[in-house]
Amino acid sequence: MLEEISEIMGMQVYTPGGIYLGNVDNLVMDMDNRKINGIFLRETNPLVVEDSISVNIPYRWVQAIGDVVILKYFPKKVNVPREEIVEF
Repeated sequence: MLEEISEIMGMQVYTPGGIYLGNVDNLVMDMDNRKINGIFLRETNPLVVEDSISVNIPYRWVQAIGDVVILKYFPKKVNVPREEIVEF
């Protein structure tokens, strides 16, 4: 069990089918309600996310956190129209 939020940083994230998606780069927080809204992955698996673009995964999609993060939902393939890609 996590004792601090910072422990999730850098953890590997896997889809429900066990496919490696990427590592947690940052957390999206709701500071007013003191809860995590999402986990942000900067470099993603190009087999799952087109062009390895960054993604923000809603925290409600997280099934379990231990040594790794396991999602209970993630699309089989993420394709993004070119006009919607934002470079960081």
